[in-house]
Amino acid sequence: MDVHHVIEAVGIVIIGLVVYSYLYRWYAPGPLSHRGRIVANGVLFGGLSVLLMIARIQVGESVFVDARVVPIALVGLFEGGPALLLAVAWPVVYRLWLGGEGMWPGVFGLAATAAAAWIVHRWARREGHVTFVHAFALAGLAFGATFVSFLLLGRPGTALFQATWLPLLITILIGVGVLFRLFSHVAESAAAEAARRETAELRAVTLLARAAAHEINNPLNIVLGGLTIVGRRQPPASEDADWIARAAASAREIKEIVARMNRITEIRTADADTAHPMLDVRKSSGETPKA
Repeated sequence: MDVHHVIEAVGIVIIGLVVYSYLYRWYAPGPLSHRGRIVANGVLFGGLSVLLMIARIQVGESVFVDARVVPIALVGLFEGGPALLLAVAWPVVYRLWLGGEGMWPGVFGLAATAAAAWIVHRWARREGHVTFVHAFALAGLAFGATFVSFLLLGRPGTALFQATWLPLLITILIGVGVLFRLFSHVAESAAAEAARRETAELRAVTLLARAAAHEINNPLNIVLGGLTIVGRRQPPASEDADWIARAAASAREIKEIVARMNRITEIRTADADTAHPMLDVRKSSGETPKA
């Protein structure tokens, strides 16, 4: 096995890992960013697969293997359907463009790996997270798909597989079964960072809300007391008494809003179409919105 070719392939995968870690930070939660993340990951992992097809590893005299299925397996395992479909399209188109006797077996190997990745991704989602069991199961399925693609070539493919099965097995096991942990660490780090930011944001909002509530309550109590005294001196059912009653009701409503500000336990934004997100005090305090 040519060590220089191995280093080149490892370097390509590491570059992909670095870019993937940045994508996790760039795309915040939301429908638009979700679509952008799908496209970005599809292009990234599809491009990695094509690069690994080009950067083949020599394992013998005129005998080469490549790690094309590794990025497809990884993107399917972590990102699922849409990104997986976009990613597998790149190496499939490239393999069709190359042509040759092994064209359709090569396409089959990529498609079968993508199908296996989708199945394992669904399995992992049902269990709540990706584990080593999922990763090594997917590595075994990807190796099986590669084996079948060699069989589709007939006797020449069988002979070639006998000469390359061990390097292929090592490449796929390391690529999917071990590199999975690095990609999983990226996801876990991003989730931890998001949780830390959310906690810091909630603390800042609650401190500000409670300080504002304290400052508002003091003069508001004086206003309410004054309105109550003045209201008692007005003739019943007069226009002045009506306006004072309305002012007192509005002041009490402000007092309720201030009380909600002291009960904020999460950050929830209002549904209003505004230029900037706006805190929904009612939802953030755990109160059910009125119908």
